Amino acid sequence: MSQQLAIDDDLVTYDLFRALVGDGRKADLLDGVIYMASPDTKISNTLNGFLFNMMSGHIDARDIDGFVFFSRFACRISDTRAPEPDVGYVRPENANRVHENELQGGPDIAVEIVSRDCRQRDYGEKFELYRAAGVEEYWIIDPIQKRVQFLQLVGGQYELAPLEENRIFRSQVIPGFWLDVNWLLARPVPRAYGCLEKILAEPTKPSRKRKR
Repeated sequence: MSQQLAIDDDLVTYDLFRALVGDGRKADLLDGVIYMASPDTKISNTLNGFLFNMMSGHIDARDIDGFVFFSRFACRISDTRAPEPDVGYVRPENANRVHENELQGGPDIAVEIVSRDCRQRDYGEKFELYRAAGVEEYWIIDPIQKRVQFLQLVGGQYELAPLEENRIFRSQVIPGFWLDVNWLLARPVPRAYGCLEKILAEPTKPSRKRKR
């Protein structure tokens, strides 16, 4: 079960959050309260690695100067709000917001792998936090319910992204990048290298811009 920390009933600030949560420990600062994450399950860890390898492999192969990060990297949205997405992506044009120990503001893509102890936050508080912060795409991978949601920011609100053939999601943030929902729900999870080869075999198409 995740652990909730508050200090003397006062709101925890970002600087105190950094001081209390040591390196290598995953936690979220949400509205001045620290939520310590439980250790990963095998499937959560596998999906984290799969998505990180897919995204970082794609931008390397396509020579895109974006930044992919893997958990335990704080996104400082305000002095009392600093989530740590399971996987995140920052566009090249926003690289100036990436610092050694934090990202200033929200990422362009936030990914959360749902576990039993964080379900309410991933579907509730983080949904609203990422929306308000202007996170363009929010991917919610729920291995327990065997459900995947790809949300895209349209006119300041999240909308479910359309899926080609009811299973293919094409990102509007990373040029040429797509995911097959079946990859994320398969057990065992397929090897990232083979899936990435399928993506890279397609010619790169310009991303279709949607009104944010």
